[in-house]
Amino acid sequence: MTSTLIVSVVLIYFLVLYFISYITSRGAGNDAFFRGERKSKWYLVSFGMIGASLSGVTFISIPGWVGDEGNQFSYMQAVFGYFFGYLVITFVLLPLYYRLNVTSIYEYLKHRFGYWSYKTGAFFFLLSRVIGASIRLLLVANVLQSILFDNWNIPFEITVIISVLLIWLYTNRGGIKTIVWTDTIQTTFMLLSVILTVWFLQDALSVDNALVSSVAESGYSKIFFFDDINSKNHFLKHFFGGMFITIGMTGLDQDMMQKNLSCRNTREAQWNMVSMATILIVVNLIFLGLGALLYMYAEKIGIDETKDLLFSSVAMSDDAGPLIGVLFLLGLIAAAYSSADSALTSLTTSFTIDFLNIKTYDESQQLFLRKRVHIAMSIIIILTVILLKYTTDSSAIGLLMQFAGFTYGPLIGIFFFGIIMRRQIEDIVIPLVSVISITTTFVLWYYSAGGPGHFEDGTGIFGEYIFGFELIILNTLITFFCLLLVSSIQTKKREYNEIDS
Repeated sequence: MTSTLIVSVVLIYFLVLYFISYITSRGAGNDAFFRGERKSKWYLVSFGMIGASLSGVTFISIPGWVGDEGNQFSYMQAVFGYFFGYLVITFVLLPLYYRLNVTSIYEYLKHRFGYWSYKTGAFFFLLSRVIGASIRLLLVANVLQSILFDNWNIPFEITVIISVLLIWLYTNRGGIKTIVWTDTIQTTFMLLSVILTVWFLQDALSVDNALVSSVAESGYSKIFFFDDINSKNHFLKHFFGGMFITIGMTGLDQDMMQKNLSCRNTREAQWNMVSMATILIVVNLIFLGLGALLYMYAEKIGIDETKDLLFSSVAMSDDAGPLIGVLFLLGLIAAAYSSADSALTSLTTSFTIDFLNIKTYDESQQLFLRKRVHIAMSIIIILTVILLKYTTDSSAIGLLMQFAGFTYGPLIGIFFFGIIMRRQIEDIVIPLVSVISITTTFVLWYYSAGGPGHFEDGTGIFGEYIFGFELIILNTLITFFCLLLVSSIQTKKREYNEIDS
């Protein structure tokens, strides 16, 4: 696949996105940028959110996950947990957000606890989303660097700047109103890319109508792991960890909820969430099947690459041909930017509303502030991607879930303490509790068998136990019970205000 073809595909793709941005952003104000004027069709939001939920991490890292350290299809255990997490979002969180008519979901914490809780929730979102978006962009930038920019001797830093600049250009006017439509287009490209690649690999491997049985017999298709509770792939860790990760990374994430809140009412937002959750089960299974086929094909043609670079190595090989290379490139760009564009928009929304209190300014000042923050967030993401490039070497999916365990745990603990408990606490205590929770979780992980501080014999403070996706549950529980302890000491007799619920 030539450099000229790669550049042509990228340029044509972005011209399509800019055309959509131009159409959807005409006459768009701040309400269109932040909430899509509450006119988005639920089925468009649902379909577009599939791409945003999957992102470039799923597109590249999930297929690579299949053959890494005996993981096989164990990720499906987490996907089943995701589904039940989406049900919690659908029937607990969405009605709450619509009832309070919030633009930023962290405004709930101001209603429930007060100023410091509100700022704490917004801060953890900003931290979590900057890291998450940067990990996703790092993955894509690494691939673009290896297949294109290295050949032109262009530094990695320039690759990152170009990637973020392309996103900024089509999101800076229309915001969420534009993204609902661009995500729909990008999800379509991504799914077509995966399906057509599977079709090609089926033909190349000569499995014809025996595709499912060939994958099942490949040695990569084991889904359920019940044997060793110490293993990071045990069913309980993946299932319940996946459930909590979904609640945190979707239900308590301004990025994902901003699209839901652009629907006309609660019922349509709930339809969006349930339909997306159901489709995601099938789509993730297809991605894992693709991973098995990629490993089988790599063995056949002698490619040794694994993990995150497996898909690109196969797609860009001479044996695959230009068609698969184009499909891979389209799918990669679609998956990456459907997540990154909404992340940039939601970061801008959260900072302007939660920290700058933009609603207190007149329209012209709001526009000025919003555009400046949009630029600032772009720069922050660029710097974070570059930092991660030189400080990490883990697979993207593992790195993303690990960071989620630390940063989203306090959010879940604070939100659900407010929803479940009928107690009040001193607002100023919540930031301190969050720091204690993250610090405690980090120390326990660091000195566990799977952490960097494990003992010389490979064990940790919990013996051979290795933390997996359940790290976020531990963090959530520490936060929740610390808040419970503080509330029972400080405000034992205070009543919960039903109006704020």
